[in-house]
Amino acid sequence: MLFTDRLTLDAPKKVQGGFLAVRAKAARTGVYQYTGREVDPDNKHGLRDTAVVNVLRDEATVFDTAAVQSFIGKPVTDDHPHESVTSSNWRDHARGTIMGAMRDGEYLAFDLLLMDQSTIDKVNAGKRELSNGYVADIEFGDFKAADGTACQARQSRITDGNHVALVKYGRAGGDCAIKDGFALCDALPSHFLDGLTKEKLVKTMLIDGLTVDISNADTAEKTITTILAARDAANVKVTDLETKVATLTTEGATKDAQIQTLEQQAKDAKPTAAQLRDAAKAYALVCDKAKALGVQFAEDADADAIMKAVVDAKMGDAAKDWSADQVAASFAVLSKDAAPADPLREVFRDGIRQPANGAKAVDSQRRRWLADKANAHRIQPRA
Repeated sequence: MLFTDRLTLDAPKKVQGGFLAVRAKAARTGVYQYTGREVDPDNKHGLRDTAVVNVLRDEATVFDTAAVQSFIGKPVTDDHPHESVTSSNWRDHARGTIMGAMRDGEYLAFDLLLMDQSTIDKVNAGKRELSNGYVADIEFGDFKAADGTACQARQSRITDGNHVALVKYGRAGGDCAIKDGFALCDALPSHFLDGLTKEKLVKTMLIDGLTVDISNADTAEKTITTILAARDAANVKVTDLETKVATLTTEGATKDAQIQTLEQQAKDAKPTAAQLRDAAKAYALVCDKAKALGVQFAEDADADAIMKAVVDAKMGDAAKDWSADQVAASFAVLSKDAAPADPLREVFRDGIRQPANGAKAVDSQRRRWLADKANAHRIQPRA
């Protein structure tokens, strides 16, 4: 269905060549009022004879990206034409062009460039309200606006922005009109108006948190390239640092594992009491066998040194280049029949041995004891 909405031109500004650049609040959300014949001409919904039908336009419909973009580049007309504007009749109806669009609160704002002097004169004379011409899908039913107003229909989708018409009275209200002042819409190509205006229009863009003046295309391009290169270099450094952190984390985990392994090995290497006892017995046995074989060794010599001393003493130069395992094997063979000294066993076997003059010594000692005892009662004379 083809709709026409009311708005008002805002911010007229003459530019080079006599053209008029304006911003217009082009459409708003909320409730629009139509006659029953406008929305239901065939009376399919029983509204044709209704004097006023409330039609709801919500944010999703008004600010839909595809719907907004469908207006860009379309013509500005003087009053609504009796037909849709097409390439066949554009020359007959176009008085200017829709250059850009943006959201302005609850309104959709257009940047318009009026290029027909007769239309510009009408604007200067006070004809400043506007009305959108577009095709939209409409749903019938019971709807409620944000302020509670009951609506009998709702625009569900704007499918084609066709034109914006300069009118005496528009449907969207007096707020949608050409007014004093001028503001440049973000969607309006800056290089286009730069070539038309006598005053330079400064426009900036925020890139990675930095404000860039893009009124000069060459300078802006170089600045943006520099900023993006610096950002990319910083991203590379961040990636490298993250890689190093990951590597150090892995190395740290590896070292922690190695420390735990060494601690466990140290714990496992600590001898138990039983192991110490067995080692002492083995060492004592080596010492006893070496003594039984008549081999002298240092008091602080360990078992390997004692076995080497025995093998060297018995084998001579033949064993000078032998390994520790060979020395141990040779010692085992050499000491196989060597019986360690056992003093208690010798006493049981030979009895208590007395020295050769033992009897005489004992008899002399006994006599001395008896004499001392016999003279004990005598009083010794004073000196």
